[in-house]
Amino acid sequence: MATGRLTRYALELALLVASLAILVPIALMVLGSLKSPLEAQAYTLRLPSEWHWDNYATVFQSGGMGRAFKNSVIIAFFGVCLTVLFSAMCSFTIARRSSRYTSILFVWILLGMIAPFSVVPTISLMQILQLSGTYASVIFIYIGINVSYSVFIFTGFIRSVPRELDEAAIVDGCGPYRMFFSIVLPLLKPVVATNVIILTMSIWNEFMIPLYFFNTSEKWTLPLTVYNFFGQYAGKWNLVFADLVITATPIVIVFFDRAEVYRRRYDVGSRKRLIGRTRSRRSEGERRD
Repeated sequence: MATGRLTRYALELALLVASLAILVPIALMVLGSLKSPLEAQAYTLRLPSEWHWDNYATVFQSGGMGRAFKNSVIIAFFGVCLTVLFSAMCSFTIARRSSRYTSILFVWILLGMIAPFSVVPTISLMQILQLSGTYASVIFIYIGINVSYSVFIFTGFIRSVPRELDEAAIVDGCGPYRMFFSIVLPLLKPVVATNVIILTMSIWNEFMIPLYFFNTSEKWTLPLTVYNFFGQYAGKWNLVFADLVITATPIVIVFFDRAEVYRRRYDVGSRKRLIGRTRSRRSEGERRD
């Protein structure tokens, strides 16, 4: 008993230290964004002597944050939505049609998880398709990079969905598309929430792909503006911190929003499983009696 408590306390202490290692730099960044340049350069967790909320206005006016924010939202929204939609539909086909061809297709798609991304051939392909420097080029690249992982997640979950639901839907006259969108896709909400968090964080924070495939700064995303802004205001850490806070805030909001959806779905599922187990035990007890 004492050994179990010591193990639990040691684990909690380790998690507390790990949490502080993450939270301290975040607090340093947020507080530094509201300080004067001299106070921000001290890199301390002290509260500012004077709250400089105008740092954020300066960043928006001189850093091109408004345009970059719009670009990031467009790319992340379409990249995430199309990746989730295509991956879920592909996974539904692979999971429900057990054949040699679907198995080969599944393995072929999963190879994308280990295959490296080649920049030069991709640039040449986008030039041939006349998509170089457009939103579509970057969105298609993100879909191609992330579809393998998404198919892997969705396929495993769809295979756990009972086929009796499909048979009942066919009896009621549902076709494959209506079956997917009306029955299977609603069951995927916890997996979709998890995948949306991962994809949004990946696409939103991506730096190299927009740098390679956007020819002008008019289509730069937020990570590129952070890089450019740091080059212009390297000595003014209060403005750099403000830029980082603006860049990170949307992804934090998405994370907590989708995590709450996942938590609610998980709680409901856990309660249903607990109720089902209780009922089965009661029925077994009644049979024995």
